Amino acid sequence: MFENLSDKLDVIFRKLKGKGRLDEENIQSALREIRIALLEADVNFRVVRDFIEEVKQRAVGQEVIESITPGQQVVKIVHERLIELMGTTTSQLRFGGRIPAPIMLVGLQGCGKTTTAVKLARHVAAGNKRVYLVSADVYRPAAMEQLKVMGEKIGAGIFDAAGLTDPVEICRLAVEEARRGGYEVIIVDTAGRLAIDAPMMEELKKIKSLIIPAEILFVADAMTGQDAVNVAGRFDELLGIDGVIMTKMDGDARGGAALSLRAVIGKPIKFAGAGEKIDALEVFHPERMASRILGMGDVLTLVEKAKEAVDLKQQKELEKKLRKNEFTLEDLRTQMNQISKMGPLEDVIGMLPGMKKIKALKEMKPDERELVRLGAIIDSMTPVERRNYLIIDGSRRKRIARGSGTTVQEVNTLLKNYVEMRKLMKRFTKGGIKSLRRGNFPF
Repeated sequence: MFENLSDKLDVIFRKLKGKGRLDEENIQSALREIRIALLEADVNFRVVRDFIEEVKQRAVGQEVIESITPGQQVVKIVHERLIELMGTTTSQLRFGGRIPAPIMLVGLQGCGKTTTAVKLARHVAAGNKRVYLVSADVYRPAAMEQLKVMGEKIGAGIFDAAGLTDPVEICRLAVEEARRGGYEVIIVDTAGRLAIDAPMMEELKKIKSLIIPAEILFVADAMTGQDAVNVAGRFDELLGIDGVIMTKMDGDARGGAALSLRAVIGKPIKFAGAGEKIDALEVFHPERMASRILGMGDVLTLVEKAKEAVDLKQQKELEKKLRKNEFTLEDLRTQMNQISKMGPLEDVIGMLPGMKKIKALKEMKPDERELVRLGAIIDSMTPVERRNYLIIDGSRRKRIARGSGTTVQEVNTLLKNYVEMRKLMKRFTKGGIKSLRRGNFPF
């Protein structure tokens, strides 16, 4: 997400940083380029106009022009302004005092409401709340079945609306059922249409007045750009929304909708969806997103993903093994599984500060299939082979290659890399701590 904009801003700021001193003419030239970059990213033109004017006022002051690092000062101002544009603070999900707390998802057809309902349920459940799901979509074939199948994967309660055809009645019965079942939150997946129409809005208004939602969240497809902003504004005008969940952000390299929405309709983006997996939903942090756009990375989100993916007990056991130089192929497989849980490798690398600016890394697209191949090779070994790689001779390598659908060369490469990894780890654990204290690395 924001890839095109990030690349263009990176080029602009590199030019600025290359100048020893800045004057008003330099800054004006950079601002013209930033303006074009934002418009090409499909940011609302009024938002761009106000953004550039605000940055200009701050950037042409003596503080920047007389600064030791004027280029860095301009980047800092743009960073601050991006944060302000997207909302300064993270907007939390509100539940209110009612139990179950109803959360109503609304939006057009095809924006990803059903998938988002399950992702949101998983997020809420991670906060130790019992979640109930209900589909009020009686129009789209298999909508209820889709929610049921996906909801069962995360262990959420699901309302069975079999035989019911009135969405309002479905919601009434679902709330009663959730209350009886002791659920704390009920997420209502409403029906969408290809466009806003009177019957659709009337139905949503009836559901709203019946369940009195703690939150009404508009689900916006980021790939529709400014159309998503306009439709969100219309929903807010006719129904009243409390926030936005931006979906399909992994498919939108421009990011104009995310940058425009708060400024245009005055409602916060609360979550961002980037991928089909049930865990591909992030709390929207304006400051972190601004850092990503400017190539500064997003270490906090990376740490959160790592905490979620990593089994602490396994990590302590791994630490003991590393100290004793007992890192096995089984341990390598475990580490690969934990890395894959953190999401696409390209996204994980992009969260590290400065990584997006390294040309070789930008041109190299991490191949997710490589992890699958390596996993298949290790899975085709016997438990004894995984614990003691030294017994894997030529005939065993042929058997492992056949079993994993790979070649003997690929098996050899894996084993060679594994041996090198063990050597590195041994050198690090031997003198690593002392070397780090001295400011040196043992490899």
